[in-house]
Amino acid sequence: MRQDFFTALRRIWLGAGLILLAWPALGDSPSHAIAMYGKPALPPDFVSLPYANPDAPKGGRIVFGEGGGFDSLNPFIVKGNAPIHVTTYTVETLLGRSLDEPFSLYGLLAESVQTDAARSYVEYTLRPEARFSDGSAVTPEDVIWSFETLGTQGQPRYAGAWTKIARAEITGPQAVRFTFNTPDRELPLILGLRPILKKAQWQGRDFTASTLEAPIGSGPYAVAAFEPGRFISFRKRADWWGKDLPFYRGQHNLDEIRIDYFGTDTSLFEAFKAGSISSYRETNPAKWISNFTFPAVASGAVIKAEIPHGRPSGIEGFAFNTRKPLFADWRVREALIHAFNFELVNQTLNGGVQPRITSYFSNSDLGMGIGQAPTGRVRALLEPFAADLLPGALEGYSLPVSNGSEANRAGIRTASRLLAEAGWTVQDGRLQNAAGQPFAFEILLTQGQDEMISAATIYIEALKRLGITARITTVDNAQYKERTNAYNFDMTHFIRSLSLSPGNEQVLYWGARGVTEPGTRNWPGIASPAVEAMISRILTTEDPAEYAAATQALDVVLTTGRYVIPLWYSKVSRLAYRKEFQYPDRLPLYGDWPGFQPEVWWVKN
Repeated sequence: MRQDFFTALRRIWLGAGLILLAWPALGDSPSHAIAMYGKPALPPDFVSLPYANPDAPKGGRIVFGEGGGFDSLNPFIVKGNAPIHVTTYTVETLLGRSLDEPFSLYGLLAESVQTDAARSYVEYTLRPEARFSDGSAVTPEDVIWSFETLGTQGQPRYAGAWTKIARAEITGPQAVRFTFNTPDRELPLILGLRPILKKAQWQGRDFTASTLEAPIGSGPYAVAAFEPGRFISFRKRADWWGKDLPFYRGQHNLDEIRIDYFGTDTSLFEAFKAGSISSYRETNPAKWISNFTFPAVASGAVIKAEIPHGRPSGIEGFAFNTRKPLFADWRVREALIHAFNFELVNQTLNGGVQPRITSYFSNSDLGMGIGQAPTGRVRALLEPFAADLLPGALEGYSLPVSNGSEANRAGIRTASRLLAEAGWTVQDGRLQNAAGQPFAFEILLTQGQDEMISAATIYIEALKRLGITARITTVDNAQYKERTNAYNFDMTHFIRSLSLSPGNEQVLYWGARGVTEPGTRNWPGIASPAVEAMISRILTTEDPAEYAAATQALDVVLTTGRYVIPLWYSKVSRLAYRKEFQYPDRLPLYGDWPGFQPEVWWVKN
């Protein structure tokens, strides 16, 4: 097992002043890498990432299974439903992220990155050998065009950073500089992770139109074959320009990566048992025990692995759409949280072993203290917003805990009281407001979400005791994306992964602009001055201790906002895979996160 990262991180933050003296910020000189705080762990002459095997053999194929399907190959726009793998495997960024550090980036398309102490600008120098898959050079013009096009025509997640750029200019044959109009210390890193597309491919074309023509990228793979709704295959490029970069040594070892699509989780799992799927990620611990007893496991042909990680829980659960008048009152949301019998649901679906998500940054030092009133700098950051904060933010807050019985009498009593305070009373067995309108809503899910459907079904039965009518609606992936982009739902399954270095993505997740702007990730419709202020503090502070305090304060506001009925998380990833596959013994800090499988996996010779 790796060392306890959170103990180490606590020492880092408590000794922030010493670190800043020992690890000077990136100054006005080019560097091979950049970190959000301090300096990157790896020197300029590093051989490979510490969790990659530079001697890994090459070749072979891996087949994954996923639910749903796709109808587009442009994952950068709002229209259509495209495989995210197009971004992951075929397109590159200026810098690449190490999964073994909270937030450090190393040169990829860019051989160096340069900024000042205030991070008021960033300059990237491209590698002259960098090439797109058609053999053309990656140029500064491609970089500027990509940033502008994504920022003005792409997914909303790209827009925020582009609005903070005052000037984009080519400063040399291979150099491009961006000067900022807003204090935001994360911007040099965020821009370093933007996908770089080929400008010439899109000349005279509508970038926002859904298409089954894949973008031209510079990455290790290219789309080889596909059939919408059935599969997509990526083949390793023999002429890939970056195969010898230190960052890539031991990565992208497989010749082919294929994704097959299935209508249900059951059919996907049966395909894995039959041998047509190479690896299966099991999120349910009860099924991990009960379902993996088939002959291939017993014979050793299939290996079960539990991969630990040190990342925050993030948030997963059933989100309220607070744009809807029904869920605008926090007392209603709190009532429905009390009505959700987590202990019963967890026991029924997971054998009771999964820990509950108690805050957005559970499982890390960035999370709020459960049931504890915030103190020190965290409290000082929150107090100016005391009038707008909900109960529990300054007094301490924790989720309700039931006795696990189906009746959940204590939870239902509390829910009834809160609903009455909010103006909802039971008349003839039906909960209604003063105008006689019934309390009824829809839970929107995608087809094949068997586990979430089961959890929602148990929940609906509990709501009946309150006189509430709830129904489940399942739609296909395309309909689900269309409805969530337009915030056309009452309640839905909601998941946002969070890292040990939260930054600009928090604006997309919780920023008030997402209340009305379509296509953001702020599905609950959060509009909180305190949230805006904490995100701003996260993005502008130079002090790691202040950064941690602002993140904890943000966690307090989000958790006590009662925007989501939290479910569970896992401290390990459960992967079953064919025995011919292997990955390094040295695991990264983030564990089984994007960038681990299949990037550092290989097929045994």
